[in-house]
Amino acid sequence: MVTNIGELMSGLDQKYLRKDITTFNVGDVVKMKIKVQEADKIRLHPFEGTIIRKTGKGLKGTFTVRKISFGEGVERIFPFHSPMIESISVVSKGVVKRARLYYLRDREGKQARVQTEQAK
Repeated sequence: MVTNIGELMSGLDQKYLRKDITTFNVGDVVKMKIKVQEADKIRLHPFEGTIIRKTGKGLKGTFTVRKISFGEGVERIFPFHSPMIESISVVSKGVVKRARLYYLRDREGKQARVQTEQAK
């Protein structure tokens, strides 16, 4: 018997949590495959960018990925446990001292990159 609502909710959430998600942090460059519905079929769309924010935990947790596409910055927010994410792989680990990398929005070119572990 469940004694409180918190235990009941965490028990319900457990079946929706994904176990195949790799761990990544803010500043890392990730390569993702996202399921996109087009008419009657689903295709995989690649999305590669820098993690600029992580927030929440459990089913409510999200992360924001930023990439530059044709000279324009594009940011997308994804839930950690979204069924629309086919795969996530870390391309390079970033060395940052902040939890939010919003300053990348104002930068262009090489200044918009995060220092990697190898370059350190």
